Amino acid sequence: MSVFRLFCIFVLTATCAACGPEPRRTVEDFDSGAAVLALDEADPVVARVEGTMIRRSDVEREALAQQGDSTAVPPAMGSEKFDRVLEELIDQRLLALEARRRDLHQSEEARRRLALAEERILGNVLVETALADAVTDETIQRIYEEQIRLIPLGEEVRARHILVQTRDEAVAIKALLDEGRDFAELAVAMSEDQATRLEGGDLGYFSREGILPAFGAVAFATPEGVVSEPFQSEFGWHILTVVDRRRQPPPSLEALRPNIIRFYTFDQLEALIEGLRSEAEIERADLSLALAPPDEAGEEGVVSPEPEESLNSDEPG
Repeated sequence: MSVFRLFCIFVLTATCAACGPEPRRTVEDFDSGAAVLALDEADPVVARVEGTMIRRSDVEREALAQQGDSTAVPPAMGSEKFDRVLEELIDQRLLALEARRRDLHQSEEARRRLALAEERILGNVLVETALADAVTDETIQRIYEEQIRLIPLGEEVRARHILVQTRDEAVAIKALLDEGRDFAELAVAMSEDQATRLEGGDLGYFSREGILPAFGAVAFATPEGVVSEPFQSEFGWHILTVVDRRRQPPPSLEALRPNIIRFYTFDQLEALIEGLRSEAEIERADLSLALAPPDEAGEEGVVSPEPEESLNSDEPG
């Protein structure tokens, strides 16, 4: 089963929520009470449309469905994205209420679509319920440790550099460094790289893949503590010195956590669906017959007429 298919099953859209708005509530329904207050604190009402409620969780669910990633962080209340999705849900609710007013929900087409929407929602609830306890901190830690053992880790270099526009400027600065001038001080005074100049030209640690090819070639070939010869990149002329070298650290648990949750969920979902398929009785129609052209499928009771004789044919006397 493809990951894309699993993803489509797992990330079930909430756009059908507007098809069945909550029943109209009276003012008494909104009176304060312990249960109502507890619910509102955990999942506050963010809009009321003709007496029906839209809660924060409705907006968050719709936002994640639109984003196509149920494991992402939902938008915060009051954010631009939250407000945009809320307005879309209000529009959906208004359309659904108007459809009900016109009794369109009683039509055969509407009932068919609502039944499909109900299946999607129930499937989503099953997935959320069945997999909720599967993704634990212990599971995430175990998968993280397995993954970092598989990640190839290379070398990183920490370097300082000075950027100027001409080779003559770079040669002059190299001469000052050869005389014993401090690299960081010259970077502050002369470098044109505004992002690193005030830090003494410090670029921090970087990998060969994470830096310009021309820069990386020199940085990884220069011994620690040695000042390079001037070299050119697309930004100008550089001089660098290597401050330190180290083995590239693995990505942190927090950096990998979203991907671990996402793909572990897919794995568990695949197992769930395969188990259901193995136990279910599934019959498929022969689509080749339904799609075959009429002349290939054949039609009973239709007899081709005999060819008419030519008017010029010879007839026996």
